[in-house]
Amino acid sequence: MYYPRVLDMQGLSARKSFFLFGPRSTGKTTLLRKQFPADATINLLRSAEYLPLAENPSLLAQRVREIRRRSPVAVIDEIQKLPALLDEVHNLIETEGVTFILTGSSGRKLKRGGVNLLAGRAWEANLFPLVSREIPEFDLERYLRYGGLPQVYGSDFPDEELSAYVDTYLKEEVREEARVQNLVNFGRFLKVSALSNTEQVNYANVARDCGLSPSTVRSWFEILTDTFLGFSLAPWRGGQRRKEVSTAKFYLFDVGVGAFLRGITALDRGTSEYGKALEHFVALELRAYLSYRRIRVPLTYWRTYSGLEVNFVVGDTLAIEVKAASRITGKHLGPLRSMFAIAPEIDRLVVSLDENDRITDDGIRLVHVSRFLDELWNDELPLGYLRQ
Repeated sequence: MYYPRVLDMQGLSARKSFFLFGPRSTGKTTLLRKQFPADATINLLRSAEYLPLAENPSLLAQRVREIRRRSPVAVIDEIQKLPALLDEVHNLIETEGVTFILTGSSGRKLKRGGVNLLAGRAWEANLFPLVSREIPEFDLERYLRYGGLPQVYGSDFPDEELSAYVDTYLKEEVREEARVQNLVNFGRFLKVSALSNTEQVNYANVARDCGLSPSTVRSWFEILTDTFLGFSLAPWRGGQRRKEVSTAKFYLFDVGVGAFLRGITALDRGTSEYGKALEHFVALELRAYLSYRRIRVPLTYWRTYSGLEVNFVVGDTLAIEVKAASRITGKHLGPLRSMFAIAPEIDRLVVSLDENDRITDDGIRLVHVSRFLDELWNDELPLGYLRQ
């Protein structure tokens, strides 16, 4: 099934060359084939394309000139397979004004060895798993259980697809990135990292649970980030008080992959796992929205040492608490009310399963998750827009 994507690479590439990053199987190649001629792409996963260019990168100029006869943009798929091409790309941008889209599923390979990252001549875009706006007749319960990888969400056998993805990608390609010798240790790390999902990361605790050194665990978390399989939320520092924590929270890139790694076979409302999945989902929607809309404000969270936590702070304008409750009461509002004491200018929002949308006497908006998604993707939330 084809899903219409929010990300408009045609519009972006009309302005400048772009790196398009994202995990494998999020649909980068499919997206570009829909938006550009099929023969505008040089696919470095194909030996017939890779081998000649690996032997002689200067052949790129001839290939690009052929492509430009039929397309205003030249696409190089999986550029991390052959970083040496970036010198040629740089030259073609400078001397012939070529516009490139350069896709990749690993920033790590591009960072190593002083690779030419084009010195600002190409911007960066990201493609994530499917978001709610891209799925016709979006089913929240299915998404929370299986996530948004296109071949998983639309499959009649989503468990099999998730298993294949984890086995063929996470345990093979990411393991290769880490140059892991002990496969048992790495598999254990993946499961423990999934248990850390939506939580503050304590490298010493994870290392103890895995039987590894903290330095190894830290480096493997960095690999998950470099391969776009996870990301961190820094703590919001607007309050500038010592009682606020300074440790980042970790999120995997997909709800379904996280559930699979944790061994979840069912996700029932009212359980702690359901609550974590809903929080994870909202995090992914917010991150994708800010990226796709080119809105340059940070996504953070707020937590005190006493345990009060607000799940998300967008810029310095909106604080969001996520609750998997069908009825929101005063006990759910404590963290937002405490945050108001140090940041009264921030709008406050509770996203939940409560169908009764309303505003409390002290100005906290309560919205059902479906209305939140509509407001988000219709650009109706106060997010302090600063677009590129």
